[in-house]
Amino acid sequence: MAELFQFELVSPERQLLSEQVLEVIVPGTEGEFGVLKDHSPFMSTIQAGILKVRREQGAGLDEYFVRGGFADVATGGLTILAEQAIAVEDLKVEHLDEQIKNAEDDVADAKDTEILRKAQDTLARLIDIKESLGKI
Repeated sequence: MAELFQFELVSPERQLLSEQVLEVIVPGTEGEFGVLKDHSPFMSTIQAGILKVRREQGAGLDEYFVRGGFADVATGGLTILAEQAIAVEDLKVEHLDEQIKNAEDDVADAKDTEILRKAQDTLARLIDIKESLGKI
């Protein structure tokens, strides 16, 4: 049986979660990854996406929209420092529209191909999130 570990989800505005959880699935910039108790320590950047949290065995996943930041997997648990984080059930279409507009501006303002590629990836992910959440 899987064991619980400490998880912290923090944004500049507030701490969204600080509790024992069973599993967290993180939208890393190199791909989505899952964390369970006693995961090997590492750090990763995160990209715009849906962070998923399972609080207990047999329970469903709680979802949070995150955009940017870092994931720190350590012996004591997992800490997510997100540039933006909001529970999916609290996410309004206006917020996603604002994020998409900002990403479009980033694409238009890109000064080199690497920045342009990252901005285009973020824009595509935001549009996918909006579509998958039925917020169109």
